[in-house]
Amino acid sequence: MSIRKTVVADSFYPNDANEIKRYIEDFNKGFSVNELKINPRAIIVPHAGYIYSGFTANIAYNLSSKQNFKRVIVIGPSHKVYLEGASIALYDEYETPIGNIKIDLEYSKKLKEKYDFLVFDEELHYEHSTETQAPFIKNYFDGLEMIEIVYGKLDFKLLSLLIDELLKDKNNLIIISTDLSHFYKLEDAKKLDNICLNAISRLDLEMFNRGCEACGMIGVKAMINSSLKNNLITSVLHYCTSYDRTKDNSRVVGYTSVLVGEKI
Repeated sequence: MSIRKTVVADSFYPNDANEIKRYIEDFNKGFSVNELKINPRAIIVPHAGYIYSGFTANIAYNLSSKQNFKRVIVIGPSHKVYLEGASIALYDEYETPIGNIKIDLEYSKKLKEKYDFLVFDEELHYEHSTETQAPFIKNYFDGLEMIEIVYGKLDFKLLSLLIDELLKDKNNLIIISTDLSHFYKLEDAKKLDNICLNAISRLDLEMFNRGCEACGMIGVKAMINSSLKNNLITSVLHYCTSYDRTKDNSRVVGYTSVLVGEKI
């Protein structure tokens, strides 16, 4: 049996099951939401260390877990390995400190056969943008199967075609991983991030080109493009920056979580 082993446990998130559970319990004490007005089909979440962006990501996971799904598809950018296209994980299981997640290998292989830009490059999958999502997935969707896609240089419209297909199956929940601006002064970071948040809220692809910065821009634009084609709406759930944790306003990173789905 092939297992995608953890590589950023104990750095981005705890390598202890009880500690992860405590994090999530604390996150859930910090927010409350009234009746959902969106039937979730996808979420956009950050991938920094849990002490920085875990609260923000957790809101989207908590809310989307109210729906029943069969599989979760995580799509995130590669930070260390260059690739033209994207890699889909062909392991049997995905390791997390709170238990392994079964990978839907059959479904993954079908996607790989259909889309020319999909390969399997093992090195691409030692990637924190997707791995940081795995403990949340195991916690909120225990028993579901997972698909992991890590992309490099890729036209967002091509990725959007894949997302369109994933959206045809209402048993799928799509997870788009991204952080926002990196290492600006707080005031400048908020201005840049506000462009991103408005583009997402308004489903405005052109607005992304007015200064929005995000390491997962390709995935976000692909999701917004698919939202437009599939009559989905968005709801920005939370926004914060690393300043909220560090109080260092000189080199700030921005984070947001977003619910994407059908209007109820």
